[in-house]
Amino acid sequence: MAVASRDPEKACAAVANFIALPSVKHTPADLVDADIIIEAAPASAFRDIAGAAIKAGRTLVACSGGALMQNLDLVDKANRFGARIIVPTGGIIGLDAVRAVALGEIHSAVIETRKPPKGWVGAPYLDQHEIRVEGLNEALCIFDGNALEAAVGFPANVNVAAALALAGAGPEKTRVKLYADPGVQRNTHHISVNSDIARFSMTIEGLPDPDNPRTGLLPPRSVVACLRGLKDTFRVGT
Repeated sequence: MAVASRDPEKACAAVANFIALPSVKHTPADLVDADIIIEAAPASAFRDIAGAAIKAGRTLVACSGGALMQNLDLVDKANRFGARIIVPTGGIIGLDAVRAVALGEIHSAVIETRKPPKGWVGAPYLDQHEIRVEGLNEALCIFDGNALEAAVGFPANVNVAAALALAGAGPEKTRVKLYADPGVQRNTHHISVNSDIARFSMTIEGLPDPDNPRTGLLPPRSVVACLRGLKDTFRVGT
């Protein structure tokens, strides 16, 4: 077991209390001896990590779904090298149903995400469009477009939208609406899907990570559940 980080000292501190102490590596290429490689890094580092794992024929658990949407050629590459790419559910619910209706025709898929304003600070889209979220007194729609556009403008914020898009109608056919909302204390995602065989909607309110308000506390547990699902003899859900 090993971890790689751009900050080895920080990584060493993070794993210091592990029961089984992993070794700390310096580059993603140093991890390719592992059967399963978990990517949980800034979007800018995604391709280097994913490319090394895929070339080695490993199972890649890709937490940066937004970055994957911008590098879908890696899916074909994984097929050629006998690798697997798994995107964990992350901070939303209902992907079993989305995957099922995607076998037919999805007429529309919309995700509306509301976060406290500080959860959006630093997003490239806000800087490019000179949108300020500090000091808001009411909810402000800061983006309305498709999932691929959202991934480019908000690389650290919309992996939930990416998971919905990749499981269902695709990045360009999945609509994303983002709100900076001072009235919410939780990262809130409302999803509506209309297909040829079913219509459904769902809402989840997840606590933000106090150390990183751009994400929540649910995604790490989603990764653990994903890993357990790879070996469990009993599994519920598709």
